Amino acid sequence: MGPPTVATSGGLRAQMRPFLIAWMFCTIFYFLEYAIRSAPAVMIPELAKLFGVATIGVSSIVGTYYYTYAATSLVAGVLLDHYGAKYVIPAGTFILACGCVLFALPHPLAGDIGRLLQGAGSAFAFTGAVYLATHALPAQRLATAIGVTQCLGMLGGSIGQIAVGPLVKGVVTVPVFWYVSGLLVFVVALLLVWITPKEQRVEAAASSAADLLKPYKVVFSNPQSYLCGVVSGLLFAPTTIFDFVWGVRYLQEDIDFPYRSAVFAVSMVPFGWVIGCPLLGWLADQWRRRKPALALGTLIMLMCVLQLAFLPTLAPTWVTLLTFGIGSGAAMIPYSIIKEVNPDRVKGSATGTMNFLTFSVTAVLGPIFAGHFGKSLGTTLDHAMHLHHTHLFWISIIGLALVLTLFLKETGVATRKAIPPSSPT
Repeated sequence: MGPPTVATSGGLRAQMRPFLIAWMFCTIFYFLEYAIRSAPAVMIPELAKLFGVATIGVSSIVGTYYYTYAATSLVAGVLLDHYGAKYVIPAGTFILACGCVLFALPHPLAGDIGRLLQGAGSAFAFTGAVYLATHALPAQRLATAIGVTQCLGMLGGSIGQIAVGPLVKGVVTVPVFWYVSGLLVFVVALLLVWITPKEQRVEAAASSAADLLKPYKVVFSNPQSYLCGVVSGLLFAPTTIFDFVWGVRYLQEDIDFPYRSAVFAVSMVPFGWVIGCPLLGWLADQWRRRKPALALGTLIMLMCVLQLAFLPTLAPTWVTLLTFGIGSGAAMIPYSIIKEVNPDRVKGSATGTMNFLTFSVTAVLGPIFAGHFGKSLGTTLDHAMHLHHTHLFWISIIGLALVLTLFLKETGVATRKAIPPSSPT
């Protein structure tokens, strides 16, 4: 029995290796996607001048990203399940490249369309990376693999702020930045076409529209799927709405931070994800339970915002935001849970559903935050109270996520019943 096992193991490794290489290139796609997602936060005045709109208008343009990101996540998941990754992921990469080029044009309509295309193309990055990771890495390391994938994306988010900020303040113009970004993404698209292995999908050609929707029927009929998406969305929202759009201006207007200091401080949130995503994913695997690691990260987030609201001088702002980012890595754990509460045959659709639900929360909360808090930024005379109310908003959002976590099903290995050994006959 020994040799066949070794041969089988070697054969599996040989089959998985091309997917592992493709996953590595897809994480580059994800890295660039996150840099592009977060970059507008450090160039709000420049974008207002480019598009000829007010600051609130820029936030509206930037926020359109999440509408197509959420909707296209569903399309990306089902396409991956039915057609494989060979051409689906590169297609998303090409769409992102086109969105970058359009976003460089000096017209608000071009900005809207460009940002919508960026969101649509970006939806293929994480969904594709997770799809490839499930074909390339051992199943027992799923949470760790997803955490590593997300940490690379957030590293792009951090660089998209801390590096791009100085670039657009004198080194390159905003349009040049977006043209170069589009070119880089296009090169990655070509590499993905070349690298990604082709899968045998004999049934795909005969699939009807009803067949394509079957995986989503499975995922959306499971109440736990909704809980996973809402919890993750509530934990993502402070980063996607506050840090990636409003963070720099908040620190400048309400706390009187210099521009470079504000950029450095907000870049600590995605940098914290770089640490927190693999760390909390590893804890979830080590503890063999998902919910304790998820609750730990949520509590860290909550304590950080409480400290900013009531004891703002207790620690430097950048330290608190770094710690907050580490805790925010818990938002990726529901991505493992949704896969484990749904059948294996709908892996891609489960991730697509997760992205749809998660960023639908951002799409809903974004305009609410902009209308109640962002709109008055820089116009209010009581900056301390304005900031305090903003903190209370995020405290309520994170607190709700903590409560909903209690209703999630624990899917860790420790809760699965062991199969009893066969009785001798």
